[in-house]
Amino acid sequence: MRILVVEDETAIADFVQRGLESEGYAVACAYDGDEGERQALGKGVDLVVLDLMLPGKDGLTVLRSIRREKPALPVIVLTARDALEDKVEGLDTGATDYVTKPFAFDELTARIRAHLRRPTNGEATVLEAAGIHMDLLARLVTLHGEPIHLSSREFELLAYFVRHPNQVLSREQILSAVWGYDFDPGTNVVEVYVGYLRRKLATDGKPAPIETLRSVGYRLAER
Repeated sequence: MRILVVEDETAIADFVQRGLESEGYAVACAYDGDEGERQALGKGVDLVVLDLMLPGKDGLTVLRSIRREKPALPVIVLTARDALEDKVEGLDTGATDYVTKPFAFDELTARIRAHLRRPTNGEATVLEAAGIHMDLLARLVTLHGEPIHLSSREFELLAYFVRHPNQVLSREQILSAVWGYDFDPGTNVVEVYVGYLRRKLATDGKPAPIETLRSVGYRLAER
């Protein structure tokens, strides 16, 4: 497995590189956004660890390029920007995971292992349920044949629902599966994004197929 570390602080990049190489990974480093984008869009990269505050192209710009060209490539953002709005923006832009500095190396490697374990060969690239058709590679969604335009985080949330039709999903399950880490327990990010999806999936006067089960969770109902 080859990991690309895009980090302008050479001490951090060297620390991560040496640590990952000791775990058996092949590691390349880029120290600015332009070079990071070039390497990430090349061949042979299995996962990217990406800083956001970079010289040249900033990390979010690099992330958008990766998502356009390589939608299935795992990207773990590693940044000092730890405000909730920064985390939400990074995940909405397409980050697979979000780790803030200072960080524990063991946690970073655990997240890397988790994302590299996810199967790619033979995994379904098309999902269908409740009239929703999702092409995971092209990042396209239709509802009863009509295109639906979603943000990256809306897409991931809907894919989680479509993978589990008619199953009640708790708020905690959704946070863990879609956002990939623990938010402040008081956050309403799940409710907010379910609301976004409902507005976009409500058509011809019919409500969206996402039901709320009070004090339990949410369910994508196949009618």
